[in-house]
Amino acid sequence: MATAADQLVVVVGTGATLVCPAPTLVVYADLARWEIQRRQRRGEIANLGSSNFSEKASLKYKRAFFVDWRAADRLKKQVLPRADFLLDTNDPAVPKLISGADLRAGLAAAVRRPFRVVPFFDPGPWGGQWMREVCDLPDGPSNYAWCFDCVPEENSLLLGFGEARVEIPSINLVFAHPRELLGEAVHGRFGTEFPIRFDFLDTMGGGNLSLQVHPLTEYAQDKFGLAYTQDESYYMLAAEPEAVVYLGLKENVDFPALLADLQRAQDDPKAPFPASQYVNAFPARAHDHFLIPAGTVHCSGAGGMVLEISATPYIFTFKLWDWERLGLDGLPAPSTWRTARLTFSRTAPRAG
Repeated sequence: MATAADQLVVVVGTGATLVCPAPTLVVYADLARWEIQRRQRRGEIANLGSSNFSEKASLKYKRAFFVDWRAADRLKKQVLPRADFLLDTNDPAVPKLISGADLRAGLAAAVRRPFRVVPFFDPGPWGGQWMREVCDLPDGPSNYAWCFDCVPEENSLLLGFGEARVEIPSINLVFAHPRELLGEAVHGRFGTEFPIRFDFLDTMGGGNLSLQVHPLTEYAQDKFGLAYTQDESYYMLAAEPEAVVYLGLKENVDFPALLADLQRAQDDPKAPFPASQYVNAFPARAHDHFLIPAGTVHCSGAGGMVLEISATPYIFTFKLWDWERLGLDGLPAPSTWRTARLTFSRTAPRAG
């Protein structure tokens, strides 16, 4: 009579090593986060521990960003260094398997040389047309709003093994070699988080970005347990003649009136927020550089091509107003201004 010891038992799923902490063989199935988002949008996958396949994709993404991926990354740090194999599942029709030893050798080689991550271009309700033309992008989407590039939490990394190419989340490299990648001082402060991000924001032929603000450091620490917040800057790669950057509250702003107008705009679609009454609008020209400390109300206006360089906490952006605009799903974009009210800086920083 066969015993359990004679049988092959396969445990599959996120957290499998929690169920079987001493497995004979570990295969880690990995997936780039932009591919996760694509599958969320197509209704093919749900959040961890849920069957919310039909839920709005933006809600699934937020839950994944703040809960699922954080939990999965915590487990990945423990499992990936001892995995016997890595399974690249980005193409469901053609999964790719490499040994754990080859994966670790590939990461060790990558950290010793210049490399770049795989950029990802995505449309948005305010997106423009500059990147489509300059970057020779497909004509399918109505616009391209974002390009995420060098954001290890979101982008992926290609490792070459002969003619084979394996795609993994680039955060794997940060987890595997943080000191070599970041340096001792940066690693000492930020740990296994890559503390800077680079992305493109295209409003050339598009609309204004959402009017927004990032929390002050003290607020981020108190409310979210973050060690740092999102200070950032806009470098203008290109600009149309009338382009502006909205930056900082005007001097002597009536703060209670500002909050009341934000509330009114949130409650009544026919009562737009009078942004020009409260927020500075600076002309933006190619090669201008705008510094945007946390706590500063800001956004790029229409007609700008922005290289955004910023700190990268696990992102908290408070949207104040979305210019009476609908999202790509045809619904009004939700604001988070009620939380943001405690994070405002009353200063009016100027372009550098």
